[in-house]
Amino acid sequence: MAESALAINETSALKRRLLIGLVAGFLGLVVLAPLAVVFTEALRNGLGAYFNAFADSDAQAAVALTLAVAAIAVPTNIVVGVAGAWAIAKFSFPGKSLLVSLIDLPLSVSPVVSGLVYVLLFGAQGLFGGWLQAHRIEIIFALPGIVLATIFVTFPFVARELIPLMQELGKADEEAALTLGASPWRMFFTVTLPNIKWGLLYGVLLCNARAMGEFGAVSVVSGHIRGLTDTMPLHVEILYNEYNFVAAFAVASVLALLALVTLILKSALEWRYRDALAAGHRR
Repeated sequence: MAESALAINETSALKRRLLIGLVAGFLGLVVLAPLAVVFTEALRNGLGAYFNAFADSDAQAAVALTLAVAAIAVPTNIVVGVAGAWAIAKFSFPGKSLLVSLIDLPLSVSPVVSGLVYVLLFGAQGLFGGWLQAHRIEIIFALPGIVLATIFVTFPFVARELIPLMQELGKADEEAALTLGASPWRMFFTVTLPNIKWGLLYGVLLCNARAMGEFGAVSVVSGHIRGLTDTMPLHVEILYNEYNFVAAFAVASVLALLALVTLILKSALEWRYRDALAAGHRR
């Protein structure tokens, strides 16, 4: 009997090691190896060449545009995402399932298709193109179009992080606050927001990382005007197509660092506030 149990334990341990080895090998091949190549190629000619890649005016314009787009898209998604999650989690209304589906839509639609939709709506030959041209309003091949495309592809990250959390928390705390005379805004900032702050922060981190790294939708609506409408991912493509590999990988390394920082921050927050997170999930 003891020998049989020992054999089962040894078999389980072997399977566990095989599974861990398989996952580790896969992640090393698909994730770590490409990251290592990015940083190796970026630093191939030394730190001088690396930093020279960012001395170029087009690179600086791409960085500035990327930051500007994220600075607009992320706060917009915070406001709309929190409002959408609140409505879905706290109320019952006709069309609720449709609203949930619409929130999930950007996750299932190709970013290139979403960018094309904005061109068909706001481009020169689009549905509203004539009216926009008559009023000298530029959306496509300008900052507004890039922002709209970025908001579309990043919108689900905040809302989808908050919906299950708000549903699990329920309405008891908010109803108690209202019963005690709190105004709706005070109830939100003193009761709801503290309960969802970590979920909201996770959503914001993921939303920001995707906003700064988005390529497909932005590529369609930007027009690739160098120094004007090229974000960092688009600038990487231009440099790579020009065989300026060191500069391309240098800019790409910043995007890779952003992804790593996002992961580290998320893990650090989970570790630092694990007790608060567990308490929130138990409520």
